Amino acid sequence: MDQDQLFAPPGEAWQQVSHKLVDLRRLVLLVSVVLCTAAVAVVLGLVAGPVAVFITVGAGLVVLVWGLWLIPRNWRAWGYAERLDDLLVTHGVMYRRLTVVPYGRMQFVDVASGPLERRYGLATVQLHTASPATDAKIPGLPAAEAARLRDRLSALGEAQAAGL
Repeated sequence: MDQDQLFAPPGEAWQQVSHKLVDLRRLVLLVSVVLCTAAVAVVLGLVAGPVAVFITVGAGLVVLVWGLWLIPRNWRAWGYAERLDDLLVTHGVMYRRLTVVPYGRMQFVDVASGPLERRYGLATVQLHTASPATDAKIPGLPAAEAARLRDRLSALGEAQAAGL
């Protein structure tokens, strides 16, 4: 069996999360790396001298370039598929993961959107089950899609839980 088939929904197409998630994560990375690098460079500049500042800035640039390369790969790895009886969520670049959540096992559905996510029109849908190991999260959904998915999953969860 091909490794890619292990993470493919049989007969279903993956739905991608919004590409705006890439822009959001790039912004967070840029601000984080610049602030951390600047703080460390100032302290090391006062304590160890200018060579330490250059090394710190170089390390910060390496982390920034690596992160900018990794973010689009991570975005492409996120996907979800709605099937008749369950929801499939996949993610991960190096360590891939496929989570199958039966609608009847869902206890509740969360939708969250922080200040930056709201600025980009994004939200995160999180499904909670009786077992934390089968909880699933889908970040980077457009707000309208997150609301649609929340309503659909809640309705399917109620309908299928009633049959248990």
